[in-house]
Amino acid sequence: MSQVLITGTTGLVGGHLLRLLMQERKVNYIAAPTRRPLTDISGVFNPYDPQLTDALAQVKDPIDIAFCCLGTTRRAAGSKEAFIHADYTLVVDTALTAKKLGAKHFLVVSSMGANARSPFFYNQVKGKMEDALIAQNWERLTIVRPSMLLGDRDKQRFNESIFAPLFQLFPGNWKSIQARDVARALLHEAFSPSQEGVNIIPSAKLREIAKGEA
Repeated sequence: MSQVLITGTTGLVGGHLLRLLMQERKVNYIAAPTRRPLTDISGVFNPYDPQLTDALAQVKDPIDIAFCCLGTTRRAAGSKEAFIHADYTLVVDTALTAKKLGAKHFLVVSSMGANARSPFFYNQVKGKMEDALIAQNWERLTIVRPSMLLGDRDKQRFNESIFAPLFQLFPGNWKSIQARDVARALLHEAFSPSQEGVNIIPSAKLREIAKGEA
């Protein structure tokens, strides 16, 4: 039985993953710190605080596996600084908290094109986040890089509403992917036979894994 930490549960992938974890017989404890309280959950420890780092600090029980599904856009965040805080600082804080609590496996949602040397700000921040996690020397680190996400959001993102139909026509890693499929793939990888070190999974592989789990 595993004790799990997850951040980003109010987002598209995180919401699906939380529901899957609540149904998973291999999980006997879920800590889901958030900035605002979750509703319609049972058996989940949900410390909340407008500052997610303070909510994370309320998690004290041992953790085996940790997931981070945090992610926004510069437009939604409002500034470069706010985007870096959400997609870099809070992700690193989640990992540090999980490691301090004993987690051996950290799984994170990154993005296709993540590269610390990218000329594109979004991809650059995602790449720097990945590099920071790799530098933490996790026993197991799973980085998933989905393409454009599909699914029902409370607030539709501008780029997704414009480009999502087009991305469904693309091949391979460029093809858009359902958020629930990313969540299914994350759950599968969390409980798959141990593969030590860093495992980076591109979007096409995520769809393949999810299809086997459906």
